[in-house]
Amino acid sequence: MRLFVALALPDDLVERLERMCAGLPGAVWVRPENLHVTLRFIGEVDALQANDIDAALSAVSVPSFQLSLTGLGQFGEGRKTRAVWVGVAPTPELAALQSKIERAIVRAGLEPESRKFHPHVTLARFSSNPGIKLRTFFAQHALFRTTPFEVTSFELYSSVLGSGAPLYNREASYVLKPGKTSTA
Repeated sequence: MRLFVALALPDDLVERLERMCAGLPGAVWVRPENLHVTLRFIGEVDALQANDIDAALSAVSVPSFQLSLTGLGQFGEGRKTRAVWVGVAPTPELAALQSKIERAIVRAGLEPESRKFHPHVTLARFSSNPGIKLRTFFAQHALFRTTPFEVTSFELYSSVLGSGAPLYNREASYVLKPGKTSTA
């Protein structure tokens, strides 16, 4: 099983992101149902490890919180651009959730994540250089912002790789404690 932990996005936000996904040559757009914020990539595990991970994640307890998406970015530069993403506005609550998930995964017997947490929603990956159109895309969407949305759970997904886009399956959902809700 190939696993990762993520935040699912509200349907209205997925629709808004889907409308952005066009106009870049060489882009392999992420399917709307696969848009998410990865909190921890786990990778290949066996059934026993998957059960241990599920048990460890079930013990994660944090209050629900507000989150918003803001800005665009890319992984790689120029001819080596690998992906385009929408950023996640950093919050102490998101950092706390991600940290507790990381500790739970390590308690379940996996190695600690070596990469720094960089919350984002991947919109597209590239099989070839998007060229000058990438600048145009960034200019068109430079002011992208969302209103805050409530994060009330996080999910454990499995992914199946094939010749096309990966297939993501929600394996488990973990509900956050009721938190302070914003009145703004």
